[in-house]
Amino acid sequence: MKARLTYLGDMLFWILVAVMTAALAVILLYPLLRGAKAAENIRAGEAAVYRDQLRELDRDLNGGLITPEEADYARAEIGRRLIAVSADEPAETPKPARHHRFTEAFVLLLLPVLGLCLYLTTGRPDLPSQPLEARLENPGNDVAVLITKAERHLAEKPDDGKGWDVLAPIYFRTMRVNDAQLAYRNAIRLLGPSPVRLDGLAETLMAASDGVVTEEARQVLEQSLTLEPDNPRARFYIALSMEQAGRPDEARQAFEALAKQSPDDAPWLPLVNEHIAMNGGAKPGANPAAPGANSAAPGAGPAAPGAGSAAPGNPTQQDVAAAETMSAGDRQQMIRGMVESLDAKLNEDPNNFEGWMRLVRSYAVLNDKDRAAGALKRGLAAFPPPGEQGRQLLALARELGIATEGATQ
Repeated sequence: MKARLTYLGDMLFWILVAVMTAALAVILLYPLLRGAKAAENIRAGEAAVYRDQLRELDRDLNGGLITPEEADYARAEIGRRLIAVSADEPAETPKPARHHRFTEAFVLLLLPVLGLCLYLTTGRPDLPSQPLEARLENPGNDVAVLITKAERHLAEKPDDGKGWDVLAPIYFRTMRVNDAQLAYRNAIRLLGPSPVRLDGLAETLMAASDGVVTEEARQVLEQSLTLEPDNPRARFYIALSMEQAGRPDEARQAFEALAKQSPDDAPWLPLVNEHIAMNGGAKPGANPAAPGANSAAPGAGPAAPGAGSAAPGNPTQQDVAAAETMSAGDRQQMIRGMVESLDAKLNEDPNNFEGWMRLVRSYAVLNDKDRAAGALKRGLAAFPPPGEQGRQLLALARELGIATEGATQ
């Protein structure tokens, strides 16, 4: 049965190819055929006009409107034109022009042959057909198929909290923020709140608001801290909310408390220290953080624009405080302006690894994949892939779904 289905599938494929080839040939040949017919119609129309003129001339002569001499002169001129038109009409079925015959032969014969040869050379005719059901059974590393498989499962079993729990961070990494928010809420409803789920939900809320820690996001983070008081991820974002609200003293104290709590080699410590300096504190002269630590929040996935450090192009305290009162459109415009400012300053001084990480991530959050790819290419020119920082840039691009082909050229 399976072999018969495979045979029928192959037959349908080749039938479809034949139909598409015939349709393409008709489309390409139609102008040639239509052009010859149009020329014949024009000649026939001209001959009919001259014959009508001859009959009109006889009526004028019989009515005495013109003299016989004038009639003979006019008849001779009209007859000359009629003979010229009639001489252009072929005595038998017209043969197509030589270049038309070559074009028709190319369309009917050579074009399908060339297409078939190209398919046999670059295609995979030996590859068995694999419908969606088969791909869902063996998705491999195809993230899109994995997501589809999980969505089908949850459509049948919407109360599977573990399924929502697995799907939520995948949605977030692929920039499907609204879907991620729904998945986190379902996971929390079905499995109960946990620091990881609550922090993930807060990040989706911030991503939806262009990096601003909204009141709802802050409440979710506070709930996370009740479950895990030393959660660095939640503490970072709550301190950031104070900074964005225009309360620099409280923000500095919160960041300083987080810095004291953090291990000396914590990858988020450089970012915390920069926020301490942004809010009036003293920035340490050196950091024992691991080389190449990125600018994400403690334990976080992709950060939203506006959650970065004091690198060029970042918002001032007045900017982030004003963002709370802006409309969505104005806030989006302000965020884009800050990202473009960071872009311009990185062009002037490309030796800023954290700036390139932040720029690529920001363009991805703004759903501008072309500029994100461009920023990745420029960042890799400053920090080539053989180095640790270049590898981190490529890893970030793959995580955000940004094409890396050609980025290292």
